[in-house]
Amino acid sequence: MQNPKKRLMIFLGLLLLLTLVFTACSQETVEVTRVVEVPGPEVEVTREVEVEVPGPEVEVTRIVEVMVEPEQSVSAVPFLEQWQSSGHADVEAEAFNHWNEEDPQEVPTGCAKCHSTPGYLDFLGADGTEFGTVENASPIGTTVECAACHNDVTLGLTSVVFPSGVEVMGLGDESRCMQCHQGRSSKLTVDQGIIDAGLDPVADLDVVSEDVGFTNIHYYAAAATLYGKVAMGGYEYDGKAYDGKFDHVAGYDSCIDCHNPHTLEVKVDECSGCHTDVTSVEDLVNIRMPGSLVDYDGDGDMEEGIMFEIQGMQEMLLQAMQAYSTEIAGTGITYDAAAYPYFFNDAGERYATWTARLAKAAYNYQVSQKDPGEFAHGGKYIIELLYDSIEDLNSAISAPVDLTNAHRIDHGHFAGSEEAFRHWDEEGFVSGSCSRCHSATGLPLYLTQGVTINEPTSNGLNCATCHSDLTTFALYEADSATFPSGATVSLAVDETDEAGLKSNLCLQCHQGRESTVSVDRTLSGLEDDVASESIRFRNVHYFAAGATLFGTEVKGAYEFADQTYLGRNVHVE
Repeated sequence: MQNPKKRLMIFLGLLLLLTLVFTACSQETVEVTRVVEVPGPEVEVTREVEVEVPGPEVEVTRIVEVMVEPEQSVSAVPFLEQWQSSGHADVEAEAFNHWNEEDPQEVPTGCAKCHSTPGYLDFLGADGTEFGTVENASPIGTTVECAACHNDVTLGLTSVVFPSGVEVMGLGDESRCMQCHQGRSSKLTVDQGIIDAGLDPVADLDVVSEDVGFTNIHYYAAAATLYGKVAMGGYEYDGKAYDGKFDHVAGYDSCIDCHNPHTLEVKVDECSGCHTDVTSVEDLVNIRMPGSLVDYDGDGDMEEGIMFEIQGMQEMLLQAMQAYSTEIAGTGITYDAAAYPYFFNDAGERYATWTARLAKAAYNYQVSQKDPGEFAHGGKYIIELLYDSIEDLNSAISAPVDLTNAHRIDHGHFAGSEEAFRHWDEEGFVSGSCSRCHSATGLPLYLTQGVTINEPTSNGLNCATCHSDLTTFALYEADSATFPSGATVSLAVDETDEAGLKSNLCLQCHQGRESTVSVDRTLSGLEDDVASESIRFRNVHYFAAGATLFGTEVKGAYEFADQTYLGRNVHVE
């Protein structure tokens, strides 16, 4: 007979053995705590690891300390490679090294804004200083770095003050570019220099003074070219009208629309949608569109790109300056675009025989030389400045430069400097009663929605005024035109008359603003020969060709009740 104590010991031993087996064969959930030694406060990271083994499930938790090397985080700078390829990152450029040999070696406050990152941040007030001024010289050795354009201040930047004192508001991210690409001078600067020399900018035009000097707009003043008379970057002669902001097509109307903001390169592949012959940057100078249908420099070539028209005008202006400098100032003048201070006498020395008239012309000549993209930024504004400078010098010399075949401005629709488009500049918008025909955006709204509202001022009409598609250049459709008399007419014989339907587009504006109906309404209830303060002159308006063409059908003129009038003038087919 077995000992009961012995049987109990055997039973307990078997039970312990089974427990160990079950434990070893279970599916374990292991909680691992990583203790990582890194600088700063302790970091505890917990992981759950499941280990699959055969057998019944028994959950056992182990706490294991494991030493793990800390992971290194890498911060990627967006667009770094693009920026590194740009002029803004060129550490060898004169724009960032001009002051290396100065004593002290620093970028002075007058230059730091655009020739160093600390200076730009100082101007913005991003360093805690006052916005709009540079209080401190900047250390040498920086370029235009990421922080210059990407900071808390530039996020909300919406305006730019030009050297003329004019503030342009309502801007987007292009305002960051325009703070620097605006030049450093304006018409006001030139006039002030003449006044400081003790001369009157108008009365003392041909008086030589050693105190009058050359005024340099500075370099790459693209925004000044783009905004034309708004910024007043060129020397604008009194009594002359100038183009406003160059009005390109929607979506390509600012610095960053046309240039990559990091490489600074022109988005050439996007230009070819309209400019079909453009495949490279070099092709851009050949661009000429149907809005430029005059021979500006008078050389007989109306196929050349606008840049070549500008070059022709530059040659004519330099010729006029040289004739004037010899005949009136008494010392010949030459120009070297690559050598400061650019204007020299015949002996190669700094030119010092300035008059007010010559100083104005020289300023405009330099304006036309130092924006290499001027033909795209505002070529017509530059042409106007060059033309007026030649004309002014011509008035003082015995053998004027021939301007007989040259042209200052374009034909009507594209003459952005003229009263038809500049009349509303002071208001800042074209009123709804005028915007259909005197703004670039009014006619499309009228044709698609049947209404007119206040519209932004524009620099003449543009492609999108009449063309609904700028890839096919399809025109907006107008089946007919309703005249001021209320009469509705069409130049199309039927819906297949393509030429007539296209011409209906012209009738939307060239119809006048008055008629027999409006005059009779004004005179209603009044006697023919009795003066009345309620009567006022009714102006048919201008270029009302449609009213003339359709005659009595639209009653654009005043038709007397007892007379018979002709209808539409039908020309030959």
